[in-house]
Amino acid sequence: MYHVIADPPAGAPFPELYVSPKAFSAQVSWLARHGFHAVTLKAAHDHWKLGSPLAAQPVVLTFDDGYRSIFTNALRILQRHHWPGVLNLEVENERVSWGLSPRRIRSLIAADWEIDAHTITHPDLTQVDAAQLRREVAGSRSIIRRQFHVPVDFFCYPSGRYNAAVIREVRRAGYLGATTTNLGLARPSDLYTLRRVRVNRSDGVAGLAATLSSLGAAGR
Repeated sequence: MYHVIADPPAGAPFPELYVSPKAFSAQVSWLARHGFHAVTLKAAHDHWKLGSPLAAQPVVLTFDDGYRSIFTNALRILQRHHWPGVLNLEVENERVSWGLSPRRIRSLIAADWEIDAHTITHPDLTQVDAAQLRREVAGSRSIIRRQFHVPVDFFCYPSGRYNAAVIREVRRAGYLGATTTNLGLARPSDLYTLRRVRVNRSDGVAGLAATLSSLGAAGR
């Protein structure tokens, strides 16, 4: 789970969400050297549910919100390895200066990235009324599908906040699964509460390797 692939500007409120391009490149190279292969979440899902072939030691690289640095930095680094990423798009971030323009999102799609929904405005879905919940969950999927003509099969809970009502709405909207901010490895038994590994600015290669090792993922 990544957010911004850039150095934080002075006074950034959440500097740990920023991973420098150099650190990200080193982490991707480490994953490749240790036998990992990036895949989309849909590819993992189809392997779990349909038995479709999947690369050895698959890893899904997700990028939350929709920061411009995903196009300017993450894309070129992953292209060196011929790896796709997964963009969890907050729809409103198409219209801000530091976000991803529709043209750049189309470039990600052309590079075989998967585009998934991360709501329209990134609210705490456990605190909104039923109408807003449906608009943020089902509405974001509809907007992205209509705009980019992609399936949008998965949902990402804003700030990792969800409850039973939110999960029901995600299911009702037709998503095949959803990602959380809960630490761990994603498993097919938890399709609507898929765990992830948050990568912070202070982690570096050693921190990422240690976390994966602690979860039993490294070197498998």
